[in-house]
Amino acid sequence: MRLVKQFLAVAAVALVGGQAAATMRGNPWLTLAVGAVTAVLAVLVYRWVVRRTERRAVTELARAGAAGRVVRGTLIGVGMFGAVILNIAFLGGYRVHGLGSVTGAVAIFGFMAAAATTEELLFRGVLFRIVEERTGTWLALLLSGVVFGLMHLFNPGATLWGATAIALSAGLMLAACYAATRNLWVPIGLHFGWNFAAGGIFSAVVSGNRESTGLLESSTSGPALLTGGDFGPEGSLYTVGAGLALTLVFLWLAHRRGHLVPRRRRVAGAPATGAESNADESTGVPATVADESAGVPPTGGGSTATVLR
Repeated sequence: MRLVKQFLAVAAVALVGGQAAATMRGNPWLTLAVGAVTAVLAVLVYRWVVRRTERRAVTELARAGAAGRVVRGTLIGVGMFGAVILNIAFLGGYRVHGLGSVTGAVAIFGFMAAAATTEELLFRGVLFRIVEERTGTWLALLLSGVVFGLMHLFNPGATLWGATAIALSAGLMLAACYAATRNLWVPIGLHFGWNFAAGGIFSAVVSGNRESTGLLESSTSGPALLTGGDFGPEGSLYTVGAGLALTLVFLWLAHRRGHLVPRRRRVAGAPATGAESNADESTGVPATVADESAGVPPTGGGSTATVLR
């Protein structure tokens, strides 16, 4: 029941914010403002509904270190898309013809801030997190990835392959990112960085939506498996490969930090304690897993394992 309540609360903000942004499409500064307000309001509503339904501190959206985590995630997302588009360009699938539009990039910034925030709260903050408590990390990773991919079938230029590519790359990667960091700020930044780089910088089609007008005037051509076709670079095999590679990195970090949640096996006749609905307030890991790992010394503190926290 709490999954439904939380999902509907955040979805309502996403719906209203999306409609408001659509009406402001001709004014980039208003679009920026509406996008920023939608993102902030979605975070506030998520915090409120989680506190109300789970009676705990919302550690996955802790204020301490939030800005730095969003920035780190954004840099990862921009760097990932930059690597993908450079590979596509190397094979002649992407060309830059000149400078694009600064105001277009401003509007995309606002729109993508709202989209990244609301989608991460819905699919990683609500769906993945709650399903993980019941089924463990692996099944939750698969289920949330599939649902995230299916959602993109409703986009104007959607294809079955495009939705599959989104599920394999972004759906799995972003859930693994949350599992590794146990906060939503890094996935929000990563999602935003990828989307803004695609539409706001390189003017590529994002997830099958209409052409973007960003900082660069560009065009794509060539095989759909290379460029992503009408779905945009997210349908490219380069994106799938990059997404799966980052998924493995995040899962390795999650394993190293003891953040992977095993599938629950309730002992016959044992009463439910309700612990699965709570999280360790210092790590965000479900309490049942945090209890199991209590007293186990850390496995290491290398720079790769600390930079994403």
